[in-house]
Amino acid sequence: MGLTNLNNTHLTAAKITDAQDALTALETALQDIQVNLSAEDRKKYGSINEQNKLFVNKVADFNKNTPQLSATDVDWAEFDKDYNSRLVYEGLIARLLAVATNLQNAKILHDYDNYQAALTDYDYSNYKQGTNTPGYEVKVNELKQFFTRTPQETPPTT
Repeated sequence: MGLTNLNNTHLTAAKITDAQDALTALETALQDIQVNLSAEDRKKYGSINEQNKLFVNKVADFNKNTPQLSATDVDWAEFDKDYNSRLVYEGLIARLLAVATNLQNAKILHDYDNYQAALTDYDYSNYKQGTNTPGYEVKVNELKQFFTRTPQETPPTT
């Protein structure tokens, strides 16, 4: 018999409400910075790579430590705001990704538990159908559509 009930921890209704309220508060707090970029815009502006981040960091360090060497054509107050916002956003994104990963992991275990229980129920229904217990024939016929006996074709690779 396979492992079942891999995750017996469930959120209470109060915890679900708290989490949903927290997400709503976060969405509201971040509403002012929401920008919808098209796929083209994402590609055009993209995320700067690690080498370019190091470059930006070095320019920021020079501006902070030796401002007399900084270009006067740059709005350094805006540069600092952008720089600090980027750091804050990176931290928030990292935390949100960690929360999302933890939620995904918990969901995977619940999905697995549900699937294993469904398989057990299907096996039981097949057994009961074999004993001619009323009602199980319809159930098995409805459920067996999810179990194809022919191997699925894989699309050719190009």
